[in-house]
Amino acid sequence: MISFFRSLFCWLLLAAVARAADLPALWAERVKAVVAVEYYTETETERRPSISYGTVIDRDGTIILPSVAVSPRATPSQLKDFKIYLPGSAEGVAGEYLGQDALTGWHFVRAAASLRGALTPITTFAAATPREPAMAEEIWGIGLRNKDEDFAPYFLMSHVALVQSLPQRTAIAQQEVAGPGLPAFNRAGEFVGLASPAFGQNYVQFSQVHPGGRSVIMVNVEESGAVLLAHEVLPYLGRIPQNVFGRPLAWLGAYGFEPVAPEVAKFLKLEGQSAVVVSEAIAGSPAEKGGLKDRDIIVAIDGKPLPRFRPDRVIVTYVGREIETRRPGDTIDFTVLRGAARVEAKVVLGEQPKLVAEAGRTYFDRMGVTVREFVYDDAVQRRVKTDAMSGVIAHFVKPSGPAAIAGLRTDDWIQEIDGAEVKTFADATTQLAAIEADPARKECVLLVDRGGETAVLRVKL
Repeated sequence: MISFFRSLFCWLLLAAVARAADLPALWAERVKAVVAVEYYTETETERRPSISYGTVIDRDGTIILPSVAVSPRATPSQLKDFKIYLPGSAEGVAGEYLGQDALTGWHFVRAAASLRGALTPITTFAAATPREPAMAEEIWGIGLRNKDEDFAPYFLMSHVALVQSLPQRTAIAQQEVAGPGLPAFNRAGEFVGLASPAFGQNYVQFSQVHPGGRSVIMVNVEESGAVLLAHEVLPYLGRIPQNVFGRPLAWLGAYGFEPVAPEVAKFLKLEGQSAVVVSEAIAGSPAEKGGLKDRDIIVAIDGKPLPRFRPDRVIVTYVGREIETRRPGDTIDFTVLRGAARVEAKVVLGEQPKLVAEAGRTYFDRMGVTVREFVYDDAVQRRVKTDAMSGVIAHFVKPSGPAAIAGLRTDDWIQEIDGAEVKTFADATTQLAAIEADPARKECVLLVDRGGETAVLRVKL
């Protein structure tokens, strides 16, 4: 019997050693699926470099970057000079920005043909039917160092502490397991999922006072312990944008979704599921035309009751994703509670109105301000009628410039210039260009709206 247990122990030890010996080989192949991406954002006053880490998704050299890789205030035209770096390389190769997908939030970039032979798509390491990792299962991933270290790759490993629907299935590890946007794998080398960005990593420093003094823990913002699981990633890798703005974009036109509180759900006999309150169905929108009304409570989509999520707010993301998976012209059926009645609303989704990123904008150096076209979302946020949009938005105000000194702030709504109403973006740019070009002009007067309050600003030129 003793010899049996000794043999069993030796076998287990040899198996563990064999698995450990496999890791270097698995690592050497899988590191070819990750890259570093550098680009520049050109603003009115600076050219700012940014670096993100990405995962290769196909043989065409297409790479996905996490949603936080690009500032939401930056327009595609401001993103310049993309370069793709292999792990451990000091030399970058040109890349092309393809746009952002609204559903996943991923930014898509494509490497030049000369680099593609050195890249391996992450799908190469995916199982035909991805398996959700078990509790306490060991998973590992890849991190990349900074540019001054030639993006050297390094190994991370942890154990699964929790798997939760947020609303996508996400594994939360005991500690960081990969760089944000980079892949994680199981011990067999199968693709487990992508590390999620900003999952608790916005706490850069934690300080604690204790009897012995003060301890400070620094959290590495370049690593993540949350992994969006493979079956939530793989079906969407083909959502490569058709243009840099990610169009076509489905549009509902209902805003201010709020989860129904558990006590209210119980009163409404909605135990075992979630529900969402529609704060507003915009006049003239697909939502309003399809029969949705303010304060409707959505309880089902296409005949299926909304799943139950915890925490409650996750259901809002779920409903948003249900809309974003569709295209303009698709029909989506909502079952809503309206008072004591259940009502069906059949909505034909429209095309998203012009985005802020698509809005025209012009910089006026003498004043130190960029004005931007007033778009649909501006009207919704400011609670004004969308069929009577006018004025322009101060998109950028140069610090210490004449406009800033006069009190103009970013996102102010400029409604009049020198007493003349600004009806269109073209009106504004024509007026401001004339002011800029006139050396005899010493000042101009702007009437602006800020949070519903009107202010008159005298800009000294």
